[in-house]
Amino acid sequence: MELLTLEFMQRALLAALLTGLAAPAVGTYLVQRRLALMGDGIGHVAVTGVAVGLLFHTSPLWTAVVVAVLGAILIEVIRERGHTNGDVALALLFYGGLAGGVLVTGLAGQNAADLQGFLFGAITTITSADVWVTLVLAAVVVLVCVGLSPQLFAVAQDDEFAKVAGLNVRFYNVLVAVLAAVSVTVAMRTVGLLLVSALMVVPVAAAQQLTRSFRTTLLGAMAIGTVASVGGLVISAFASFQARVSPGPTIVLLALAIFAVTWPLGAALRARRRMRAPFAELEPDRHEVTDEHPHVHGPACGHVAVRHGDHVDYVHDGHRHAPHGRHYDEH
Repeated sequence: MELLTLEFMQRALLAALLTGLAAPAVGTYLVQRRLALMGDGIGHVAVTGVAVGLLFHTSPLWTAVVVAVLGAILIEVIRERGHTNGDVALALLFYGGLAGGVLVTGLAGQNAADLQGFLFGAITTITSADVWVTLVLAAVVVLVCVGLSPQLFAVAQDDEFAKVAGLNVRFYNVLVAVLAAVSVTVAMRTVGLLLVSALMVVPVAAAQQLTRSFRTTLLGAMAIGTVASVGGLVISAFASFQARVSPGPTIVLLALAIFAVTWPLGAALRARRRMRAPFAELEPDRHEVTDEHPHVHGPACGHVAVRHGDHVDYVHDGHRHAPHGRHYDEH
């Protein structure tokens, strides 16, 4: 536990907490819009931003923010006005961003190995200044994603309906793209540019297994992202005493492990909900009377109980049985 008292580890924990909140928050809207890979595309563009920072000897974080935001806006323009589909536009960002980053890094007199900390994360080397920048950017992302959730959800769910409702669809689409770009740069030092999309998508996928509304999915994804980020960092820190374990991949693998747990649990919950309402609702007086029944139903009988009007039905053998005096009503 002494490791957690070290100053660099405390900075890393704070950065992991902020990243775990911000990345899934905007990732929820990307998943809703079926743009789950957008984080990958912006991450590749941000590589060019990092390389520009190295070339001009400035903070790679700020140059990555600028270039990533420009790339995100560009993909929205291509997707909305161009003749190129969204997945093709993402592919253009993938290849152009990564190739441009490597090229500019060479012009800066460095090699691709200098990008490794940005590609795969180097959270334990984060400085106090980086933490403050991460804090401000993450706070902006979370506040906008939560505060404007009704508008952003409406646009992500059905842009035509949003237009009819009077929302500026183009503005909100660009806003989500910009938030995604900011989230990518926030997570750059935590999980790395090549793995950031996983932290934006996997917690959302895990939350969707257990939730039934968009708002609970949003909050659940943020909670899962926080657990994965902080937990992955702690696991990698203690595991590093035995072997060299990087925090970025550990965080992503922990998020995937959480999804692996929630998926069968979610399937069981959905099956249980289907059992509770396997038939269309009937009028209380529409039933058949059966005098003989091999099983006595009651609160402890082990069958699913379903409220039906002024009484309770028990689901048994594909039917709903309701105790009624000395006989059963069968639906």
